Amino acid sequence: MTLINVRNLSVAYGANTVLRDVDLTVSPGEIVTIVGPNGSGKTSLLRAIIGATPPAQGSVDLKPQLKIGYVPQRLHIDQTLPITVERFMRLTDRASRNTCKDALDAAGVPDLLDRQMTQLSGGQFQRVLLARALINSPDILLLDEATQGLDQPGSAAFYRQIETVRAQTGCAILMISHDLHVVMSASDRVICLNGHVCCQGTPAFVASAPEYRALFGAGTGGALALYRHDHDQHHDHNRNAAE
Repeated sequence: MTLINVRNLSVAYGANTVLRDVDLTVSPGEIVTIVGPNGSGKTSLLRAIIGATPPAQGSVDLKPQLKIGYVPQRLHIDQTLPITVERFMRLTDRASRNTCKDALDAAGVPDLLDRQMTQLSGGQFQRVLLARALINSPDILLLDEATQGLDQPGSAAFYRQIETVRAQTGCAILMISHDLHVVMSASDRVICLNGHVCCQGTPAFVASAPEYRALFGAGTGGALALYRHDHDQHHDHNRNAAE
């Protein structure tokens, strides 16, 4: 059964239509990435999917009892607020300490449970947000530019962890990203958005599509090759370590 089925969706804020006639589906276990320039409606699409923004037209159908984990673009915590990672993770969920530990382990940061949130690096902070989204074993993770502010190695490591989460839990991933060079090959499907769906398909198909190159430049085809090189090196390293 399809987890998310968006049909003919339009979203408007007053007289300003930011999305028009968008169709999108996400199936169990898929990694689907939405790319597009600033102002293309990417976040509005996610907000419509989670019910935070009402459609002006069309529909968003979710699988009954669909469990969604959400990783926001950013989250501000007062630097004077003393709050541990464990306490932060349990603010809205009555999760046990062991459940929090397991979620942090799945996010690749098993030793942060007793750390202060204000002492975390940017990468660690985003991993904690990921862990918090994993607490209730979601069917799908929604990520809204979750690596914004991280450097390229930090972004690449975060997306590799996303692939690991999918492999270990089987959950689907729907993510927005501006990191073209890191997400393309990590995705099963890529959707190029600019107020409407410009093109969609496999990473290789989208990277060669005229609509994609018109938005991001002809040189972006090399971004896919760059990620493949880094990605293959990562897997070769792991394979050699295992042998």
